[in-house]
This record gives sequence, structure tokens and C-alpha cells, in this order.
Amino acid sequence: MDTSRDQSAGVSLNTEEARLVRDSAERLQREFDGTFNTETIERFIHDSENQLTSQATISMWLPVLIERVARDRLKALARPEDSTVTKPAVLFLCVHNAGRSQIAAGWMRHLAGDRVDVFSGGSTPAADTNTGVIDAMAAVGIDISTEYPKPWTDEVAQTADVIVTMGCGDACPIIGGKRYEDWDIESPTGHPADVLAEIRDDVRTRVEALTVSLGVVA
Repeated sequence: MDTSRDQSAGVSLNTEEARLVRDSAERLQREFDGTFNTETIERFIHDSENQLTSQATISMWLPVLIERVARDRLKALARPEDSTVTKPAVLFLCVHNAGRSQIAAGWMRHLAGDRVDVFSGGSTPAADTNTGVIDAMAAVGIDISTEYPKPWTDEVAQTADVIVTMGCGDACPIIGGKRYEDWDIESPTGHPADVLAEIRDDVRTRVEALTVSLGVVA
């Protein structure tokens, strides 16, 4: 695998990776059967693939990311069309989607379960989730080891009831009428385990307060 190309060059999927993407399209068709037709799902798969491959420097994990980004976009689009949707949607954003936003999303899923639709993203996604953050969350029984940094998308930002920003500044989406919260949380990058634990616990306190304000008891 060629890892020497600069970010602007992008990458192409090999034969096996392309097959995995086709498999993901089939899974999404089953998941959204009755909500979106095959053509719509394939369009979002292809669009997500183009977006991610154009920004990537290596193709490792891209099939997984393509499926997850496409799923998030479809899930977001399905919310307004489903009159039964009453639960809130929260989008957590930071720069790299590798630390703070992953911690927050992990806590929200853990505390609120399926009572909240949880999304996360980054303005400039990293290649991998911070391993120290993964370990810090594992220490309290929350597994985020299968999460990968991904970009935020317009579909998700538009459907979110609350957009929580953590350090992404002007790169974060600004959408009129949305509820925003800006959390002043230190980046986990480069910190030892004891500091990561403090950051993790700080985020938990904020997520608990957010669930209360949304009418979801943590």
C-alpha cells in the first residue's frame, strides 16, 4: 500500500476494498428498506466514497468509514421523513474526531442508549482514534475501539437538534436556528493517562447535563 502520497492526491480503492464497499451497500439497502430506494443508497455510498478517498492518504479502513458516513447521512435524512421520531439528535464536533468528540459520543451512547441519536465528526479527521482516549474510556467500561474519525456532513448537521463544538472554531458548521453548545475542553493529544481520565470525567459531567436539558435522564 502506498502511503507516500500527499493528502491532496487522494487514494483509490483496490479490488478487495471495492468489494467491501459493495457489500456495505447491500447492508444499507437491508437496513433502510422501505425508507430509501436502491438508487438513493448507492448514490450516498458513491458520494461518501468520493469524499473520503479524495482526502485520504491511505486506503486502510476506508470501506468501514464509507459505510459509516453513508449510514449517518441516511439516518439523518430519514429522521424528518419519519413522523414517529421524537428523540433528539446530538452532533459532537471537534477538529480531528479522534478524542474529545469520540469521548462525548461514547458517553452519550452509554448514558442515553437509544433515546438519543448520536453523531460525531471532525473538521479535519485524523487517521485513527487516539489510543489513549480508547484506553481511558475502556477503563470505565465503554468500548470505542471500533470508532474511526470521520468528517461531519451537511445532512447530519442539518438534522441535529444540538451541535456541540469542541475546539473546531470557524471550521464548524454554522446553521441558523440550531442549538449550539461550545465546550471548552482541552485536547487529549499528548497527555498522560491521569490527565486523559480528568478530561473523560469532565466530558461525562457535561454530557449528563445535556441529557437532562434534553429531557433524557442519564
